[in-house]
Amino acid sequence: MGLHKPVLRVVLSALASAGVSAAAWAAWLGWDQQYDIRADGTTSGPYEAWQVGGLVLTLLVAVGWAAARGHSAAAVGGTTAGLTLAAYVDWSGDASGLFMVGVGLVMVGTFVASAVVSAVFDLLRRDAPLTQ
Repeated sequence: MGLHKPVLRVVLSALASAGVSAAAWAAWLGWDQQYDIRADGTTSGPYEAWQVGGLVLTLLVAVGWAAARGHSAAAVGGTTAGLTLAAYVDWSGDASGLFMVGVGLVMVGTFVASAVVSAVFDLLRRDAPLTQ
């Protein structure tokens, strides 16, 4: 028994959303691993505000695009899974184990934010349906 076309579309949309999310993490955040040490001895980083902003805007477009085409659940689930996996892989070298707190926060934050964006696009879609 094969997958029905609607189920296959949801699975493919979720996988695409996960892939886009992981690739966006790698493009915006994955290359920057150095903390900045200021003259007073404090540290910041490794990410700059513009990097996180770029990631958020990239994901906003991706989630909005998928949700506007009726793939809200796949956009939320795929984006959450992809970003959570990317954060885990990027931060798992932390010997203290505290990286899992950050990964959990990324997961919850991504789920909530992508759900809100998807809900907004669903409302807009009901008012002015897009062709697929």
